[in-house]
Amino acid sequence: MALTSRERPPYLFALGTFVAVLVIYLLTLAPTTAFWDTSEYIAAAKVLGIPHPPGNPLFVILAHTFGLLPLVADYAVRINLFAAVTSAAAAGFWFLVAERWLRGIVSVRWARYAAAFGGVLVGATSWSVWNQSTVNEKVYTVSLFSIALVMWLVVRWGDDEPGPHRDRWLVLIAYVLALTSTNHLMGVLAVPALVVYVLWTDWSVVTRPRVLAGIVVVVLVGISLNYLWLPMRAAQYPPINEGEPVGFFSQALKDVLNRVQYGKPPLTERQASFWGQLGNFWQYYSWQFARDWPGRLSGVATAIFTVLGLSGLWALWKSDRRAGLAGLALLGTLSVGLVFYMNFKYGFSQYPDQASLAREVRERDYFFIGSFAVYGAFVACGLGALMQSIADGLRDRGSATARWAAASPVLALAFIPLFGNHATASRAHETMARDFAYDMLNSVEPYGILITAGDNDTFPLWYAQEVEGIRPDVTLANLSLMNTNWHLRQLARRVTPAFDPSKADPYWRSVPVPPRPTTPALALSQPAVDSLPEAMQVPANGGIAFDSLHIRFGQDVLLRQDLAAIFLIRDNQGKRPVFFSWSDGGYPDQTLGLSPYLVSQGFVRKLMPAPVHPTKAVVMSQGLGYLDVPRTKSLLWDVYHWQTATRARPFGWVDAPSGSILQLYAVVYGGAAREFQAQGDSALAAKGEAVARNVARELRGRDAS
Repeated sequence: MALTSRERPPYLFALGTFVAVLVIYLLTLAPTTAFWDTSEYIAAAKVLGIPHPPGNPLFVILAHTFGLLPLVADYAVRINLFAAVTSAAAAGFWFLVAERWLRGIVSVRWARYAAAFGGVLVGATSWSVWNQSTVNEKVYTVSLFSIALVMWLVVRWGDDEPGPHRDRWLVLIAYVLALTSTNHLMGVLAVPALVVYVLWTDWSVVTRPRVLAGIVVVVLVGISLNYLWLPMRAAQYPPINEGEPVGFFSQALKDVLNRVQYGKPPLTERQASFWGQLGNFWQYYSWQFARDWPGRLSGVATAIFTVLGLSGLWALWKSDRRAGLAGLALLGTLSVGLVFYMNFKYGFSQYPDQASLAREVRERDYFFIGSFAVYGAFVACGLGALMQSIADGLRDRGSATARWAAASPVLALAFIPLFGNHATASRAHETMARDFAYDMLNSVEPYGILITAGDNDTFPLWYAQEVEGIRPDVTLANLSLMNTNWHLRQLARRVTPAFDPSKADPYWRSVPVPPRPTTPALALSQPAVDSLPEAMQVPANGGIAFDSLHIRFGQDVLLRQDLAAIFLIRDNQGKRPVFFSWSDGGYPDQTLGLSPYLVSQGFVRKLMPAPVHPTKAVVMSQGLGYLDVPRTKSLLWDVYHWQTATRARPFGWVDAPSGSILQLYAVVYGGAAREFQAQGDSALAAKGEAVARNVARELRGRDAS
């Protein structure tokens, strides 16, 4: 063992692993942005902004720098490529770790390399890891890289001779851990494995003044991005500045770093039963190896890799107790430990027969990609142990080369996730989020205000405006974010950019453009914004009037977002057109009583200054309220990307929680089709119904047939 631990690490083969995994990711890379946090992070990288808490300054700086490289023309692809490169680099480091752990399990070098590559391939093509590595939806591929790098440094530290040289490894590890904490705390979850190595190898190292002094210095340098860069950049007010953590050691900075915005309960107050939370983790784990395959085959694949991984961990435990204990600590921290700490509600699709359960708004499998990636290292040990057992079992039959050749077919198991996940883990050819953003923004008149509801109907619009320069003249007001002071301050501070016809749909180049507004969309001072209450009691059936427009309260308590929406309407009467996205659902009708003043125009509803009366062009429709037929017809067939929404996908729309955006296409095209039919245009009605029907097919997914 002592001799093999001093072998030169196979860096060239690790590089080959990186390249092979990167090629897989490149072939399945997203061609543009995607839903959820992708657009927010790509836009934040572009403008050196501050995304949602905890701000992720390391990610923003690294992605911004990577985005400056002239690798491809499209900026979104560059940032998606950043995710692919960091995840593939993590696979390269996991190869080095797995190969080192295999030295006490597999006696033949080439078999060791093959088993290490096979296991790492399993981890890299696990469904959630692969899916997150082909689009920059989150900051977690940087965390994957950090965990893998730290584990390799830990293993190298453990193999080094005692002395100053080995001590410097530990200081470097401390720096990487501190630095990665400013990307996301997931990166520091390698600490338990580090502790095992230190206590087992040389616990006295942490008592040496030189080492302690070095660690204190590098930790301060590493975390300085949180406490220096964040407040300094926030004070420059970039276009994306969530939480506005202005001021060193300010309460705003503390709130961002501590994620106060999310209002998580203490760990003693479980949001779901712990067994239910573990069941949710098992659900996500069962997706990893062959999600494209039918249930029974997928279950067989899960069983195979469960046995391989656990047997690999057992083989590692027997061959190298230190590594086995460290591996167990790492896997336990990234799975059971993380389940306990995250304290999620029941999973979005967990226990589908129990509709009353409090659920997460989306699937949270991405939080566990660290465990799925590291599990590949244990699968590598399992593959190696299986090959060694076969070769040993054939000891009296043929040459050593023949025996190992007979054992090598087990490596084919490593390709199961590659073939079992490639259809749904791939992001290739998917442009829905970008196309939706284009469609939505170009539904709005120049200098209009668009009120949206949540992440998926807002973040793509941020991306379109900040990265592609599409319709930045539109002011976006997000209802959920209008419950925060910082979003309202940004609305009150924002200078409206000039309307650029070259970045708009051709329709807007042929109509008169109003003068550019010179005042903010929200005409409240910062003290007035900060003094808005979180909630306000109002008279039952009360209301307020602005000239001919009467707002009627649909409830006796108005939230800050409702007050802000009312001020936006008040402050822009006769100055800017106000639109509500259809993704807001019935909000303007039920909360503000605005149904008589709203005219549907494609995906948006324009707020009129007086009650609407039917005309030849504007009719009362079933489902869409007052409908501007000519304008909607123009949007649906000349502007919108309905072909993207109806594109046939191998298993339909995989991400059910974001399917509400696709549903907009079905609702609007289907509703307009009924009106086309009522007006005698059967051909156009049939076309609209076909769009709605095909979108519904995509949303049904695997069961569509």
